Amino acid sequence: MKAICPGSFDPITLGHLDIITRAAAQFSEVTVLVTANPNKNTGLFSVPERMELIREATGHLSNVNVDTWGSLLVDYTTAHGINALVKGLRSSLDYEYELPMAQMNRRLSGVDTFFLLTDEKYGYVSSTLCKEVARYGGDVSGLLPEAVVAAVRDKYAAR
Repeated sequence: MKAICPGSFDPITLGHLDIITRAAAQFSEVTVLVTANPNKNTGLFSVPERMELIREATGHLSNVNVDTWGSLLVDYTTAHGINALVKGLRSSLDYEYELPMAQMNRRLSGVDTFFLLTDEKYGYVSSTLCKEVARYGGDVSGLLPEAVVAAVRDKYAAR
């Protein structure tokens, strides 16, 4: 069974990587799908940069690939024969946000959403929070893959 892990991944965190790794153990093929969130401002990284960082972070997972999509998620799943979405949940707030989308996706295409609970050591980690800490010179190692830590530092140093 093929699955996708959709998200903006700006940037990918160790929490994301944990969910992707666990999904890769359960599904024959996992696509990490970089999507644009219209509710978020322009990202720190361009979509191609995010895709490259994800490829670096998931290079050890032979059944994981990376793609991008800018339209309805269910259109991607239908076009690529994917019948499962995988989403990580940090808290009940994530569940409340994700539930209506999962129900709509199922109504539109029949695709099922599988929720994985985030490992408690990553329960507070978000891309937004990591960027905020890094913007002010805080240490984000242990929260992001090593290559991503360096890329985030470089981005803020260049600003």
